[in-house]
Amino acid sequence: MNVQQPSDAELGLQLRRAFSAFPTGVVAVGTLGWDGAPIGMAVNSFTSISLDPPLVAISVANTSRTWPLIEASKSIGLSVLGHTQELVSRQLSAREGDRFAGIQWQANDSGAVHFPDAALWLSCSVHSQLPGGDHTIVLLEVNDVEFFAEVEPLLFHHSRYRTIGA
Repeated sequence: MNVQQPSDAELGLQLRRAFSAFPTGVVAVGTLGWDGAPIGMAVNSFTSISLDPPLVAISVANTSRTWPLIEASKSIGLSVLGHTQELVSRQLSAREGDRFAGIQWQANDSGAVHFPDAALWLSCSVHSQLPGGDHTIVLLEVNDVEFFAEVEPLLFHHSRYRTIGA
């Protein structure tokens, strides 16, 4: 039996569809730039790695124009977005325009940017970066944490925003 292998483009589309079956949280990544203005982006590839030392990981597209502006920051804020924050995710994912227009945010003393109404805030610094195909895997050391147990997280599943049902 001769089975034809999919092209790279076909395999990529198949994988995108298949991976969308795995629900993920949506995480806003933010810091203050050298001029004091916020810089941010949204990611849905976020995971805990280690408790000792406290490490988490995000995955950033190698084509990102935002990550190079964030990675050298002393402190990077991660906000696991709450179920009411779809607009925050959409704006932080935009390729053009002011990603922070009309969105509430706050920076801590070290410059990490967080978003009110999130389920979790982490203040981190870059621990290391590893190549991962068309992405870079970024290990971040957690320096501070604020958990908001009453906030339901925003989910991304089958290419749609969703919330946790009862």
